[in-house]
Amino acid sequence: MLKGLMASPGDKFIEEGSTRRFREMVSVLRRRKLLQGITPVKIREILEDLGPTFVKLGQIMSMRPDFLPQDYCDELMKLQASVTPLPFATVREILEKEYRCHWDQIFLSIDEEALGSASIAQVHRAVLKNGDRVVIKVQRPGIYDIMSKDIVLLKRAAALLQVVSNTRDVIDFAMILDEMWTIAKQEMDFLIEASHMDEFRHLNAGEEFIACPRVNHRLTTPRVLVMEYIDGIRFDDFPALEAKGFDRDQLGRRLGENYVRQIVEDGYFHADPHPGNIWIQDGKIVWLDLGMMGRLSRGDRAALRRAILSLTSHDTFEMKAAVLALGTTRGRIDHTQLYEDIDQLMRQYNDLDFGSLQMGVLTRQIMNVLRAHHIGIGPGLSMFARGVLTIEGVMRLCCPGVSFVEIFARGLELDFEKNFNWRLELDKFKREGYVLLRKTMQLPEQISDILKMTMSGQTKVNLDLTGSEEPLRRIDRMMNRLVIGMISSALLLGSSIICNTQMSPKIMGIPLLGVFGYIAALILCGKLLWDIIRGH
Repeated sequence: MLKGLMASPGDKFIEEGSTRRFREMVSVLRRRKLLQGITPVKIREILEDLGPTFVKLGQIMSMRPDFLPQDYCDELMKLQASVTPLPFATVREILEKEYRCHWDQIFLSIDEEALGSASIAQVHRAVLKNGDRVVIKVQRPGIYDIMSKDIVLLKRAAALLQVVSNTRDVIDFAMILDEMWTIAKQEMDFLIEASHMDEFRHLNAGEEFIACPRVNHRLTTPRVLVMEYIDGIRFDDFPALEAKGFDRDQLGRRLGENYVRQIVEDGYFHADPHPGNIWIQDGKIVWLDLGMMGRLSRGDRAALRRAILSLTSHDTFEMKAAVLALGTTRGRIDHTQLYEDIDQLMRQYNDLDFGSLQMGVLTRQIMNVLRAHHIGIGPGLSMFARGVLTIEGVMRLCCPGVSFVEIFARGLELDFEKNFNWRLELDKFKREGYVLLRKTMQLPEQISDILKMTMSGQTKVNLDLTGSEEPLRRIDRMMNRLVIGMISSALLLGSSIICNTQMSPKIMGIPLLGVFGYIAALILCGKLLWDIIRGH
């Protein structure tokens, strides 16, 4: 198992480099005084100091409220991978290496000052030879090797942590690291981001007020992305929007409706919808930075729809079924306790008012239930949770008069009406009715077989009493204590008998075997007393 966890992502790991990197990590942990206690702020600062891999890890963990307490997720959401920009000379070298020619053979000009700089890449404004204004996204040199080495070290640490603390049932760190590495590799291949932009544009082709930058595929490589320049206004730049005469509530409704459409209809949505990625150009909402996109399967979307509708109808049983459909169980589920926890959650929404309901709070509460019952969720749903929390926060800030939850609920209703087909539903009813009729006709024969088997002594009944685990564990602990007490008594008695003999070898006149018996009895009695004092 450990061998598999310690495998290198790209088989490029160099032991000397990993040792040096490990020392750097230890130095950061010492400087931040990790051993003096952990707080959400301290964790964020440590991740920022450790570099791009750990910033990305923090960003992924902030999307997993099923793993971390919410205060940690909230703090990690503040992680911005903003770093010192690369020197422009380095940017020119990267461009010339990718294009195998001098940069001025392709570009008329490139702004030396970066528009933005992150841990994986930075962007510059430029003008092509034909006069088109574009944005160049350039990947930092060596970032793949740096992150791959960090991933190896993190996987080794995760493997040791699982062996030492046995945390597999609660937090699967290896799964988190695999998810992070998959997302990071996608973000480091700009051809994938270019395909995301093409797919997003295709899915939103019929949306009059939605757009995203066009990609210049001729000049785009895995390490350089060239796209059209968006001369617009950030969604949270209120003075500029008002100066242009834009209605923020109208823009907010369009934003919310489009995001719900991405989730409900397409199952393909922007996973990081913060204000810096939402711009307004000529009245259109332009989505930027499509490197991280989330996907929801039809099953996931059906479970989400089921959860929202069960909330509106106050159906605890349906909500429980939806929660189980959304997650992946990691062991046995106490269904009685799960039902009680969900019912307690549902009672908070007896007087449901969509105008005051916060989708982020509801999502957080559902995630808490999932975490309490060790039910995990996949990357798509974790991105959905992060995206909904973010977009709702953006809309509360930029257009507080617009309710994202109302838009979401209306989108679910419209989706149901759009996809409802009387003919298909009638065919489904006929098939299910036929199957039910056949099973009903077989019922007398099956009952007869059961009675025959019972009378002949062949019937076996297996009972699984939910909630009986704790009483059984207590009985098991009582029996263990009883056995330890009996063994200790036997050792004391046997050692006392041996001490009255002339058995050799001896220590200070006492037979060695008797001494060992007393020591063993003392250790067992000490353990028994310790368990009793601790109440285990």
